[in-house]
Amino acid sequence: MKKSSGGAADKKRVRRSAAPDPTSDAPPRKQAVKKDVFQVFAEKVRDHKDLVSRWAVLQETRVEYFRGKDFVSFLKNHPELKDILESDRNLETEEIADILLAKNLLVRCDRVVKTVRPGKKKLSTWPAHLEIFPEQVFSENDAFFAWTFVKRHPLWQTLLSFFWPVLTLAICLFPVYPHRCKLLILYSCAGILFLILSLLLIRGTIFGALYILLGKRIWFFPNILAEEATLRELFRFWPKKDEEERPKWTTRLFYAGVAVLFILLLRHHAPDEAARARYQKRVSNIIDDVLEWSPSLALSGMMDKQQNVANATGSASDASTTGPEDATPADGDDAKTFTEQDSNTEEVIGYVDEDKHHD
Repeated sequence: MKKSSGGAADKKRVRRSAAPDPTSDAPPRKQAVKKDVFQVFAEKVRDHKDLVSRWAVLQETRVEYFRGKDFVSFLKNHPELKDILESDRNLETEEIADILLAKNLLVRCDRVVKTVRPGKKKLSTWPAHLEIFPEQVFSENDAFFAWTFVKRHPLWQTLLSFFWPVLTLAICLFPVYPHRCKLLILYSCAGILFLILSLLLIRGTIFGALYILLGKRIWFFPNILAEEATLRELFRFWPKKDEEERPKWTTRLFYAGVAVLFILLLRHHAPDEAARARYQKRVSNIIDDVLEWSPSLALSGMMDKQQNVANATGSASDASTTGPEDATPADGDDAKTFTEQDSNTEEVIGYVDEDKHHD
């Protein structure tokens, strides 16, 4: 009994010695890694819709950036976001921005083009090309700040990344689609292309007419051809404010003459009805060949081609083994037909010669 009680006491001592000492400085084996509050704050601010931002090129890399004064006004309108910082929630906006710069969550940038372009009154509000500013300190006066961390992709972008390979494979398999599916895809793509070209043509026509008549530079859908615009900005309809000087009347008159000359050239070199019909028939034949192609027809055509080649090879070998004396004579009717054709040809030639002598 004493041995058993002694063994139990030893086990208790071992368990107590194995327990962690709360006074020791050694870290526990499993400790949850707490995310930086400034990282969370930066992600919340970037994902917020009220912070006005744009995309630009910084050292051959597309970055999302905002202005210093917009950041200050944003935190004034949304002070609840400072609660994410916990103990640092009472910091000023400039101090928060400096900490973000120190943690490399932001980088201060400057515009590449620092001079006013000819014909404009002031610098661009949102430059398309940026460079890193030497002093990484927050400022509100003409200062730009770009996010340095990768933005979390939403669910639809992740699903879209898996959808692109499927779409590529579907495009490659277009020739084997049923005829109705080919027609549907063809007319859908042609309709979308026609819509895009019509939109660009109407947009350019309106710009040219307003430029010549009123001297205004008004572009509807101003970001439709912009590379750095987001999807929401790409389809913005209302034009930007014209910040350039009004063109001279001589310039407008010159462009009006160029437009009239261009229209006259197009009208002069426009194809006639016959040429248009030939071109339409040629294009329709090409489209029909694409739509009517199928693997079965391709395989049958290859088999017919191989059979024709085999027949031609066999006939050539037979002709080489057979001499001219073994050739089959022509039938009487065939010989008579050839004789009549020769006689008719000679009569026609004789008539032509007599007409020439009379002349």
